[in-house]
Amino acid sequence: MTTVRWLFAPAVDNVPRSHAVAGTVLRILVGLLWLYNVSWKRPPDFGREAGNGVFGFAKDAVDNPVFPPFSWVVEHAVLPNFTAFGWAVLVVETSLAVLLLTGAYVRLAALIGIAQSLSIGLSVAQTPGESPWSYWLMIGIHVGLLFSAAGSVLAVDALRSPGIQRHAWRPVALAWGVVILVAAVIALLLSVGDDVFAASGARLGGSGLSIGVGSYNLAGSIVLLVCGLALLGATLARSHPLAIVTVVVGAAAAIVLYAQSASSESALGGTSTSAAFFLSTALVGAAVWNAGRRESVEADPEPVRGQA
Repeated sequence: MTTVRWLFAPAVDNVPRSHAVAGTVLRILVGLLWLYNVSWKRPPDFGREAGNGVFGFAKDAVDNPVFPPFSWVVEHAVLPNFTAFGWAVLVVETSLAVLLLTGAYVRLAALIGIAQSLSIGLSVAQTPGESPWSYWLMIGIHVGLLFSAAGSVLAVDALRSPGIQRHAWRPVALAWGVVILVAAVIALLLSVGDDVFAASGARLGGSGLSIGVGSYNLAGSIVLLVCGLALLGATLARSHPLAIVTVVVGAAAAIVLYAQSASSESALGGTSTSAAFFLSTALVGAAVWNAGRRESVEADPEPVRGQA
């Protein structure tokens, strides 16, 4: 039970500041890795018809076995139920992107990351053209995060910590608000002149150097802008309703993207990566709302019963 509590507790151990910052940099980089890679986890068939995508990776476990018992499970359990497996992969990797980027439940995310990295390595490490070291390094990075204080800086874990000082949550909220706002403005500028609901919006990063936060058409850019402004407003004006706006709008945008992911139409012009970024926005909004609520309670405690 103690281990379970430790796993879900904020990753904010008392370590030198430089160690916490280094862990944060590593956490964000790995979060961006998962964020980028959810873009090609495409429902409803996840590459089954074309023989690529997630299906291609799963089939590699059978065609180029790394560990025969694992290959047997893939052949007899995964491939016959591939649609459910594809959705499970999308959920797991989206969760990893959201939790690691926002620094929420870092230890739990690291443990999931170890399992997912091992699963991928056992699927494709023997595939021609693949580098086994990539997957062993992914496992090692998540092991490092599991025992780090990577939730201490720019992280929701820091906001969850019982020992958080008053106002200490604001730098986290401000940083996220600025990131979202900058992304929204860039997407807006890139989308000017395009159809408002273009099926494929302007891409923010990706390809080339492979770091990106999704695609957004003009409508998607405006929704992202609303999230950024609401989060900054919630932070600067200490407005609980604005934090709730961030949560509702971010979550609704992600739902819209997932609902349309099986078709060629996308009202917000995004991908699964865009949806994960909106979910990250919603999660930070929820953490800001909770931190602001806690601060208000501590600043204005209820009177002791019986006292005037």
